[in-house]
Amino acid sequence: MERMWKLSNLSKRYFIRSATGLEEISAIDTLDMEIFKGDAFGVIGESGSGKTTLGKTIIRLVEPTSGEIHFWEKKITGMKENEFVKLRRNFQIIFQDPYKALNPKMSVGSAVMEGIGEDAGKSQKKERAGQLLEMVGIAAGRFNDFPHQFSGGERQRVAIARALSTSPSFIVCDEPTSNLDLSIQAKILNLFVELKERLELTYLFISHNIRIVEFISNRVAVMYGGRILEYGDTAKVIKNPMHPYTRMLVAASFFRKTEVERIYQAGRKGCSFVQLCPHRREICKEERPVFMPVEENHFVACFANNSLATSKGGVL
Repeated sequence: MERMWKLSNLSKRYFIRSATGLEEISAIDTLDMEIFKGDAFGVIGESGSGKTTLGKTIIRLVEPTSGEIHFWEKKITGMKENEFVKLRRNFQIIFQDPYKALNPKMSVGSAVMEGIGEDAGKSQKKERAGQLLEMVGIAAGRFNDFPHQFSGGERQRVAIARALSTSPSFIVCDEPTSNLDLSIQAKILNLFVELKERLELTYLFISHNIRIVEFISNRVAVMYGGRILEYGDTAKVIKNPMHPYTRMLVAASFFRKTEVERIYQAGRKGCSFVQLCPHRREICKEERPVFMPVEENHFVACFANNSLATSKGGVL
């Protein structure tokens, strides 16, 4: 497998005001991760777990506080903007709410044309934009329509076409179906699968719905409190979940987003799930667990699992 992305000790911290002054919190906490060409890499976790921050940080929409990001073995953290801009067309992001992502004063055809290379003439851009819209299921006759004239599912299709306009090899999909009806969700998910095969794309697919991730991803990471608790082949993680948090997600099939996001202090000790874990031990409060192999291509970071006591550490 060809490694497309490598994240090393990646952290993103923010400062918030509290009653005692400025408090440093961790959205991503010293995370290591690899994504290979052709992956549909799923990331699941509830609101506030760090999923969206991870997706934005990988493609440098958000700058990391520390750590390194490598794209095709080239270090992009700290890269000068005039050099990074040459790489930026290789990756795109599709957001949860396509209406907020689209300019309401711009026709959908013009929105898609914006991303097409400057070396193409206006007529070529218009032709290519029309092809991309048709590719995602938007009729050519709607080229000059505006976002408010489309349904939610149609707007997400337009957002996908716009993401494809730069001919990317990697797309971050941040909850792209969560605002849609179930019937529309299925159609959009099938579109993602079709486009992945047709255009040889690699995805980072973020969702709070484990069943959606099970459908679309070949590898999955379970995220909580800015850290990854378990990862591996999707089928293995879901059929044989080892971390208590993953077991809760699988047992529930899905979970509701919390209205109030939890705050995770920077530099905290122990497991990020320790306060809610029914199997916690004293060591879970004091030491951060390392990844241990459960089976081939399946790893978990958990002290509570006795079967891992003699295992060797794994690398995501």
